[in-house]
Amino acid sequence: MRKFLDEKNLLEPDFYYLTYNLSVSGDDTNDLLQRFEFETKQRLKEGEETIIVFAIGVNDSQFIHSKNDLNIGPEKFKENIKKLIDLARKISLKIVFVGLTPIDETKTTPIPWDADKSYKNEYIQKYNEIIKLVCQESKIHFIEIFGRMIKIDYKNLLEDGLHPNSEGHQKIFEIVKDFLIKNKII
Repeated sequence: MRKFLDEKNLLEPDFYYLTYNLSVSGDDTNDLLQRFEFETKQRLKEGEETIIVFAIGVNDSQFIHSKNDLNIGPEKFKENIKKLIDLARKISLKIVFVGLTPIDETKTTPIPWDADKSYKNEYIQKYNEIIKLVCQESKIHFIEIFGRMIKIDYKNLLEDGLHPNSEGHQKIFEIVKDFLIKNKII
């Protein structure tokens, strides 16, 4: 996305967006809520047109065997998504949530680097639906990824069963870019 927007900045004189990727591997919505205001204040100038794109939730849906429960329960997750929207609205009216991506359960149940944790499409899909519902209720843009990826051979788009590989990132980028252009967000 950054490369695309940087090129568009150079080619179109009336178009200008800086791109900041504030993702942290392993973060869930609790983690993002703790750092969201600080991170945005460090980068954004008052009055600057801003688009906020959230892509979070898979780690919330993670099953933790030692707790015999999900990392962040569905109600808390829903509450966190609403809080993120409230914080984002203080900065911009252009807010977009990217839906969650499916995983290859044969490689994520449990995950090889931490046998106490598993990812399952059943939980990811449930959390994806929570995001979609909160976005509808809040009149926030939602980009469906899960439903689109599950219809194709998505497992070939995953590096380790959980994270997208280069081709997977390209596919997600195309979906997000097309949505942003179609909805006149960029």
